[in-house]
Amino acid sequence: MSNEITLNKLKPKQEGVIVRVGGSGALHRRLLDMGLVKGSPIKVERIAPLGDPIDIKIKGYHLSLRKEDAAKIIVEV
Repeated sequence: MSNEITLNKLKPKQEGVIVRVGGSGALHRRLLDMGLVKGSPIKVERIAPLGDPIDIKIKGYHLSLRKEDAAKIIVEV
């Protein structure tokens, strides 16, 4: 049984692997262009005090995503 959840549900310091990138149109393309592709390991570094944005580390660099965009990314913990 796999443990798949959306990226916005991960806590700081949790890691996972991207299973699927949702969204449609320009948003989907933008997420893929930022390196959020299937099979990439990902780690949540920090979450802002009010929960938005989320700072993640992927492919050696830091990326900040809005919570609503992070909800479109499915990861396996």
